[in-house]
Amino acid sequence: MPLSDDRRQVATVADLPVPLAKLLWRQHTVYRERDGTAVIRGEDAGRWISLASHGRGRVRVRAGRILDGGTTAPARAETTVPLDGDIARLAACCRGLLAETAGARAAEASAPPPMRTARPRQGSRKAGRRRGTTVLVCAAVVVVGLIAASMFG
Repeated sequence: MPLSDDRRQVATVADLPVPLAKLLWRQHTVYRERDGTAVIRGEDAGRWISLASHGRGRVRVRAGRILDGGTTAPARAETTVPLDGDIARLAACCRGLLAETAGARAAEASAPPPMRTARPRQGSRKAGRRRGTTVLVCAAVVVVGLIAASMFG
């Protein structure tokens, strides 16, 4: 009896991306990076999943966000899953990672902006010394000019 798509057995990492993408998102793009990592992008969800072979019989799964403009943000969640052929269990693991990335995004959005501490900028002491020296030289020139004007004027 053939297995349904969601219970399909998968033998290798190369066989994973397309059936997994169908379980995760209706609209998706699947591609391979140069190092052989498979990436599944769910454009409508604003998330991505990458799958890479991680030792014998294991898959490294990473999840992240898709930024405005279509670039991908660094992975927000990552785990290693045994490649036992159960794609439904792998999809459940991916959904958990995707939920973590969504939770991290919500936490970022609700968090107040970080407080700025008042600290001197690099080189401000040096600039302050230069400015002070310039003021002193200008004052000395004015004093010498006033003395000269009073003596010869």
